[in-house]
Amino acid sequence: MGERVWASWLVPWRVAREDRQIETRALDALEFVSLAHLADEYAGSLSTGQKKLLELARTLMREPSMVLLDEPAAGVNRTLLARLADSIRRASEERGVTFLMIEHDIDLVMRQCDPVIVMANGAVIAQGAPQDVQTNPLVLEAYLGGSANGASGSI
Repeated sequence: MGERVWASWLVPWRVAREDRQIETRALDALEFVSLAHLADEYAGSLSTGQKKLLELARTLMREPSMVLLDEPAAGVNRTLLARLADSIRRASEERGVTFLMIEHDIDLVMRQCDPVIVMANGAVIAQGAPQDVQTNPLVLEAYLGGSANGASGSI
């Protein structure tokens, strides 16, 4: 409402009330992703991981039912990645948000996602529970190379 010039002049109390509500939701979202202590910082001064946490907080303010994440782990240090993963998990469990994640960090995918869908060359090659996908011969072949029989370790 505060974006409309006439509202600021004609109903300033409504604008002020809405601004307080938005600020409260913003602070709650920052608290949810453990960034409340940085509420007065400029976004540009935050690290890459903190910026991703901030973007998640901004997204959660809209109370979405689904969030699409494109490589959320890219450029994030392991400490902040753990906080980001925890925030994603909690948003899913506590707020009922469904996440669709495109990610190359296999450890993150195996900890966060169920089901997992694996693609290679633009086609789905496996899908299912993380423990099933990581031992799938097609997945081992596509991501570890060579024959599935000769591959060691897991995805």
